[in-house]
Amino acid sequence: MFVSAIAFVEGIPKVQQIVEAFSQAIEGGEWAPGSKLPSVRELTQVLGVSKFTLNEALDRLRGRNLLTSSQGRGYFVAMETARPASVAWVDLLPQDLLSVLRRPLVNAGSELRLGSGHLPEEWLNTEAIRQAMRSVVRAPSLRIAGLGTPAGLLPLRQALQQKLHTEGLSVPVEQIITTPNTVQGLDMLMRLLVRPGDTVLLDAPCYFNFHANLALHGVKVVTIQRRPDGFDFTALEQLLAEHRPSLYLTTSVLQNPTGHSFSPSQAFRLLQLTQQYRCHIVEDDLYGDLHPNPLPRLAALAGLDQVTYLSGFSKILSANTRVSYVVAAAQLAANLTHMKLMSGGVTSELFEHVVYRMLSEGSYAKHRKRTVQRLQEAGGRVEQWLKRCGCELPMAYEGGMFIWARLPAGVNGEQLAQEALKHSMVLAPGALFGYDPANRDSMRFNVAHTDEPRAQRRFETLLAKAARA
Repeated sequence: MFVSAIAFVEGIPKVQQIVEAFSQAIEGGEWAPGSKLPSVRELTQVLGVSKFTLNEALDRLRGRNLLTSSQGRGYFVAMETARPASVAWVDLLPQDLLSVLRRPLVNAGSELRLGSGHLPEEWLNTEAIRQAMRSVVRAPSLRIAGLGTPAGLLPLRQALQQKLHTEGLSVPVEQIITTPNTVQGLDMLMRLLVRPGDTVLLDAPCYFNFHANLALHGVKVVTIQRRPDGFDFTALEQLLAEHRPSLYLTTSVLQNPTGHSFSPSQAFRLLQLTQQYRCHIVEDDLYGDLHPNPLPRLAALAGLDQVTYLSGFSKILSANTRVSYVVAAAQLAANLTHMKLMSGGVTSELFEHVVYRMLSEGSYAKHRKRTVQRLQEAGGRVEQWLKRCGCELPMAYEGGMFIWARLPAGVNGEQLAQEALKHSMVLAPGALFGYDPANRDSMRFNVAHTDEPRAQRRFETLLAKAARA
C-alpha cells in the first residue's frame, strides 16, 4: 500500500487532517479492504509527524470502524465499513400536521422562530456559561469518573435552598432533588403520584408536552379554561366534585402559553378548592424567574404537603446545559431520589457544578435581571405590533417570554403555521396547546424572536395572504 505525504493546512489539527485523508482513501476505494498499512515508524516518516499524533489519528479511525489492528501485526483496512442501508432518509416520527409543526419548535434549524419556546442564543450569557465550564473542568472537586449523587450535588442544592428562601419557600435541603430536566422530573413525579386510570386536571390551553407525557401514563385528563381572572371557580368546583382528579398540573407564574399569573386572590381560592377535594398540585415554575415582580408560588403559600414544586434553568441559562429540580414533601423526595438511582436519571455533575457556580458567583442573577428588562421592552413593542396586525390579546402582557394572541377573523392558525414553514418561519398555533376548537384561532408568540423587523414583515405578508384566502 502506498501512503502519500499530506500537505498540512495551518490552523487545523494534524490529527484531524490525517483522519480525513485516510478516511477518504478508504471510503473512496483507494485502499482495498483488508490491506495492511505501513508500520507506524514508516508512517511517521512519510507524514512528518510524531508517533503520538499518528497513534491518536489511528485510534480515531479504529473508532470509526475504518481500521482494525492486531498485536504485533499492525493496522489493516477494515474488511467491511459502515454503509447507509439506503440513500433515502426516512423520517420515522409521526407525520400528522401538529406533530410536524411541533418538531421545529424544539429544534434550532429554522431561520425565523416566532413560536419558539426558548430565547435566541444572542440573548443568552454564553460567555459566562463558557467561563463557568472552564473553571469547573479545571477544579479538582469535579469527579470525572464518579457517578453523580442521587439527590444531586449538595452545594447546588444548598444554593437552591437559599434561592427558594428568598422566594418565600423555606425547605430542608434533603427535600430538594435535582433532575436532568423538567420533563424528566415531571415524568418521574407522575410515576410516583398517579396510576393508570387516575384523573389529572390541566389548564386549557397548556404546554403541549403535558398532554403527551400524561398519555404515556394512561391517565384520564380533564381541563379547565385558563382566563384573565384565573378560572370560573364555580365551574372548577363542579369539575373537582364530578371528576375527583387526584392531581392538578399547572404553572402559577407566567404560564405557557398564555403568560398568565395567578393573583393572590386567585391562588388562595384555587388552593382552598383543591385542598377541599384532596387534589394534589404539581407546580411547574420554569418561567417564574422571568417575571419582573413575581408573586408567591403556590408551594410557598400552601406548603409541600399540598403542592410539589418543579423548576429549572433551561429557559434563562441554556437548554443544552439544563439542570432542573423538584422540591417535595420528605417521603416523596426520598422516593424520587430512589427512582433516579434505579432508572439511571442521575443528573450530570458537570452541569450541576456549572449552575452552582453561576448561582453562587452572581452571574445568574445579573443575567436574569438583564433578560427580564429586555423582555419587558421587547414585549411592549410586540404587543403593539400584534394589535396593529388585527390580533386581540386576551391576556395582558405581564412580562416573560410569551404573548397569547387571537388571530384576525377567518385566519386558521394551523394553516398559517403550515404555510410559514415553507418560508423558514416557525409559528406556534393554538391547536398545539390543547384540543379545544377555540384555540384554533390563537397563537403563541415568543417576544424575543418576534421583536425583529424582518420576522414581522414576513409574518405580515403571510397573514395578509391568509386573510385573502
